[in-house]
Order: sequence, then C-alpha cells, then structure tokens
Amino acid sequence: MKMTVNLKDRSYPILIESDALSHIDTILDVNRKLALIADDAIPKQWIQKIKDQCPNSFVIRFPQGEASKCFLQYENLLKQCIDYDMTRKDAIVAIGGGVTGDLAGFVASSYMRGIDFYNIPTTLLAQVDSSVGGKVAIDVASYKNIVGAFHQPKGVIIDPDVLSTLSQRQIHNGLVEALKTGLIQDEKLVELFEQEPLDIPQIIERSINVKRQVVEQDEKESGLRKILNFGHTIGHAIEGAYGLDTYLHGECVAMGMLFFIEDQPLKERVLSIYKRLDLPKVPDYDIDTLMSYIQHDKKSSAQTVSIVKVRQAGTFEIEEMTYEQIRNVLERGPYEK
Repeated sequence: MKMTVNLKDRSYPILIESDALSHIDTILDVNRKLALIADDAIPKQWIQKIKDQCPNSFVIRFPQGEASKCFLQYENLLKQCIDYDMTRKDAIVAIGGGVTGDLAGFVASSYMRGIDFYNIPTTLLAQVDSSVGGKVAIDVASYKNIVGAFHQPKGVIIDPDVLSTLSQRQIHNGLVEALKTGLIQDEKLVELFEQEPLDIPQIIERSINVKRQVVEQDEKESGLRKILNFGHTIGHAIEGAYGLDTYLHGECVAMGMLFFIEDQPLKERVLSIYKRLDLPKVPDYDIDTLMSYIQHDKKSSAQTVSIVKVRQAGTFEIEEMTYEQIRNVLERGPYEK
C-alpha cells in the first residue's frame, strides 16, 4: 500500500509492499548521483538490487552498530560525499536500520546545508517507526541522539521481504516499537500481538500509519509527537548505562514502558507479550547512574522531563515530572503498581 506524509512542501510518499525493492525507481529519482549508505552487515543482495536500478550511484559502507553514530563516522561519510563530487542536486539513500537512517540522514541534513534523502529501512524497528518522521542524529559519548536535526526524507520504501535475513532477536526488537505505538494510540494494534501467528505486514502498516498521523500534526515534537517517546526516557538511560551494545534499543524501550504503565492488568497483559517475544527483564540498576542519563536527555528541561503514561491501551497522558518524582518511580521499580 501507499501512504503520504502530508507536510505541505515537505510531504513524501511511503510505499509498503512485498518485493518493493524491485521497483524503487517508482519513488526514487534515479537520474542523478546517489550515495547508497549502509552498514557492513547489510546483505549484499539488497544493496545490489537497489544499485542495479541506479545507474549513477556508489556505495559507502560503515561498521555496524550504535557506536558508528559518532562524529568520526559522520565526518568520514561527509568526506566521501565530497570525494564523489556530490552536489546539491544529488541525494543520499539510507539502506539499513535506525542507526543508518539516523547517521545517513544527518549527513544529508548538513551536507551543503541539506540535500535530498531517501530511507529504505531493512530492520523491523526502522520499518515500524524510525524511517518516518525526519529525526536524524548522532550520539555523543553514550548520550543518544544528542546532536541532530529534523530533515524529512523525500520517500520511504518498506519491503517486508528484507526481514527474511534478520535474526529472531532483531525481529522482536522491532516489534517493541510497534507495541509502543499501539499502547499509546491503537488498541487493535496491541491485540495483533496476542494473535497467532503474528501478522507482521499488518503490524507494520498500522504502526507506520499512526506514526504518519502524529508527524503530520506535530512535525518537530512541540506537543503531540512527544507521545512517541513512551518508554524512551528510562529506556535510553538503561541503554546508555549498560553500554549501547548490551541491550538492543527496542529491548530498552520495553523496559522503560513498564515504569509508566499505570494499570496493573494492562501491565500483566504487556508482560505476557514480552514473554512471547523473549525480551530480557529489567536489570538491577543503579538509580544515580540512570538519573545522570535522564538529566542529560534532550527531552529534559532544567527542572522537569515530559513523561508519557498509559492507563488504558490506545490512550496516553503527558505529564511533566520532576527529577525527584522520576527517582521515586525508579525506587518503586518496573513491576509494581
């Protein structure tokens, strides 16, 4: 199916289709120089399938992992764009997961003050969430996404077939972000997680449709878009404190959501889904360490943090919480009321 993110002059299409990579030229303008950026773990078959349709393209690979979202790799990609004589009329194509979209998108946002950018997500996490919305960034030390921009893509191509090369852990990691979306906006999406077998294409479609609608209403996260951060405040802190490669992003978001599900029956329902997805339990954490990360979170102000709470599936509340209140939540733990 095809959707459109309606943002006036920044509007763009989203194509969700099996074997979509076979006709990417239906969204991409391939009659210009294209930098195909992917990490070194993306299967060559997907990159080659895209490159074969782009006569004036070149491939740039970088090391897989969150550690590549850094100034060093950012500078390296910029230098290669310069070496290939890319101009303002050319474009960058991100092929990969959230790290690739963030890093390549940030390069596109700043190279020559901004050039066109296309996103071809190859992980479920990126397909259900990060590929849409225009958030691009790099990390500094272990502080996630602290330097970045809003730079909307010109198009997003989601091909569920590419998920065939992912591990089960990565599939489950991506499903967490879709579950998050359901918990705050779409109870039917939550119900899909309780069916057998999981209908992955429908989960992708419903999740990205919610994301599209939220971005249309609040492109730069001044209000409604904050709800998409459900689970991320404490989740990012756990991710930073335990090293960016100890837990996957979705696993940390799953942990973070538990602290702010206000209804115990709903929490038990969610924990049953977590068990099905074989997600790790919240580790024994040091409160002071997590608080240090939370206070450096980009969503924080001098005194408070915007926190998303869920009392019923498909609904949300945004609350400004003081650091002392968040400390109390951490002291209470993730599994209690």
